Amino acid sequence: MSEHAILLTALAILLLPLLSYAVLFFLGKKLPRQGDWLGTGLLGVAWLLSLRIFARFWAVGDPGLRIEGGVRWLDLGRFTADAGILVDGMTAVMLVVVTTVSFLVHLFSIGYMHGDRRYERFFAFLGFFTFSMLGIVLSNSLLFLYVFWELVGLASYLLIGFFFHKPSAAAANKKAFLTNRVGDFGFFLGILIFFTAYGTFNYFELFAAAHLDPLSGGLLTLAGVGLFMGCVGKSAQAPLHIWLPDAMEGPTPVSALIHAATMVAAGVYMVARLLPLFDPNALLVVAYVGAITAFLGATIAVVKTDIKKSLAYSTISQLGYMVMAMGVGVASAGMFHLWTHAFFKALLFLGSGSVIHAVHTQEMPLMGGLRRKMPITFWTFLIATLAISGVPFFSGFYSKDAILAGALAFGMTKTHYVPFLLALIAAGLTAFYMFRMVFLTFMGKPRDEERHHHAHESPWTMTAPLVTLAVLAVVSSGWRGPSEGWFSRFVAPYDMARIVAQAPGAPHADEVHAVPAAAHDEHALPQEPHGEPAHVEATHEAPAHGEAAHGDAHDAHVRHQAHLTAMVLSILVAGLGILVSWLTYVRGRISAPAVLARLPRVHHVLQNMYFFDEFYAATVYRFTLWFSWLNGAFDRLVIDGIVNGMGYLTRVLSWFAGLADRYVVDGLVNGVGAVIQGAGEGFRRVQTGRVQSYLAYACFSVLLLVFVFRAL
Repeated sequence: MSEHAILLTALAILLLPLLSYAVLFFLGKKLPRQGDWLGTGLLGVAWLLSLRIFARFWAVGDPGLRIEGGVRWLDLGRFTADAGILVDGMTAVMLVVVTTVSFLVHLFSIGYMHGDRRYERFFAFLGFFTFSMLGIVLSNSLLFLYVFWELVGLASYLLIGFFFHKPSAAAANKKAFLTNRVGDFGFFLGILIFFTAYGTFNYFELFAAAHLDPLSGGLLTLAGVGLFMGCVGKSAQAPLHIWLPDAMEGPTPVSALIHAATMVAAGVYMVARLLPLFDPNALLVVAYVGAITAFLGATIAVVKTDIKKSLAYSTISQLGYMVMAMGVGVASAGMFHLWTHAFFKALLFLGSGSVIHAVHTQEMPLMGGLRRKMPITFWTFLIATLAISGVPFFSGFYSKDAILAGALAFGMTKTHYVPFLLALIAAGLTAFYMFRMVFLTFMGKPRDEERHHHAHESPWTMTAPLVTLAVLAVVSSGWRGPSEGWFSRFVAPYDMARIVAQAPGAPHADEVHAVPAAAHDEHALPQEPHGEPAHVEATHEAPAHGEAAHGDAHDAHVRHQAHLTAMVLSILVAGLGILVSWLTYVRGRISAPAVLARLPRVHHVLQNMYFFDEFYAATVYRFTLWFSWLNGAFDRLVIDGIVNGMGYLTRVLSWFAGLADRYVVDGLVNGVGAVIQGAGEGFRRVQTGRVQSYLAYACFSVLLLVFVFRAL
């Protein structure tokens, strides 16, 4: 498969969902079955093409291989912009993630959305969502990354609010859209800083320029935090995580697509892709935000009874793991967890959709006893639960273990243990609340006999995706970590020497190693006296995108020790979480109501999601209302006052001008006319036409003149 063929294949993958959207949006109602087969079929083709690219990069086995192609999109003289496609190992992985989950969601939706009055429109929007996410994956520049970034936001708005006739859904899509605008504003500022500094949007040109001439004076940190703000919004990191639970108002297949492979994955992918543009200070922010988010999401999920909202907070927690991995220096583990999480989280959401489709409620206390009624859904859901809980031999164990090991190594080398401790607590809580979900939903006696009586297994269009995802939830990790398993064939450190050497106008390859490296995922590296990371040449044996290769034996020993310790601790906390959940919800040895009664304030805080919404309502919302009122008052009193005042002044001046025109100008004109008219009237009377009168006037005039001259 030549490079040209790879680029054409990637372009076809991008355009097939767009074709699905266009046809179904305009012609869907006229097609058989409203075109569901077309949207699903086109995504199936895109999935096969993605596997073809994946197989090609597997065969090559060079994670440093990248293929780029593009055309000039805009040329304004000094400013030019190219529309290009980038295909490398990370792209190949993400293409498989997005197309696999999207294809299975399309297939699942045939059964789940059957009979909906806007059936064809739903499949059209799914295609548009997939197209937007694939655009993010395939873009080779910050400009088009941002374009597709905003298209993903639009697609999420359309799908979260798909049931727009429900006020809650209409509010949820607006909340998601506006919350993401906050993060996207920072993302846009970060893009502008890098473009202003280096004059290019292309990823690898930026990497080379930043490597050779790093920004100084805190500007690099500011730009990196700006880029990360985009991730905070899209990937629902604290404090902008508030939109994701409300997004459950959309149809359940949408939840699976958003949480597994599209919107929330975009932020993690963006940070991994742009990692060389982050300095150690920005990455420290990334690490702590991710760890705090993982902890917050896990604690809130413990008390939620809505099955979809509990899964939503689970997603927030797992995304926190991925983001933390980027910050602590194990970006490959973060991307590996994105890969495994996509399959078991899609399975969890589709499994919950299968349950909701059967019992017509999302409240777990109204379920129970569904294991025999829905055996396929139960076993597949259990497999996904084992994976997300970090049980050995399931995919989630290997990716989560790698993240915890990296966080512990980060703490051992940098004395920042808080991220590891928060992540470890979150791991135990994850096992607890996920098995709580299994026990409340499938085990025990039915708590609502009528719902249980009508429950039944879902049709094959819904169970086939569940079985497929269950298999992937077990085997997708390959039973090895990201740096020693198959994943290292696709995702490896950016080889900055190679990138700089290939950049336009680059120095000679021998000179590259003398250039200070731009900071990227090097928290565990020794620091130079001036605070910049020491340069270490990346090799293919190094673990991940942005991770530095360490030849130091002590560092290798620290990482090995951290890995063993983290693995043991993760197994222990997962086992403890499962045990406590079993004792509480199966054996009844621990009374959940009694525990909640002893901790009413804690329960109140968790049930109200740490009052983030109330805080924003009391601050941001009130400030917005006050500022809007102030602007309205300013507009009404000042702007309108000036405009209306000028109107009144104009009316007064016009009134005076009218008086002057009427009595002065018109008075003079009319007065002259009246005088002339009066004189004419007088002279008209003199002109009688009688000779006798004229002689009398002449005589009188002569006598008058004689009298005057005599008098003078």
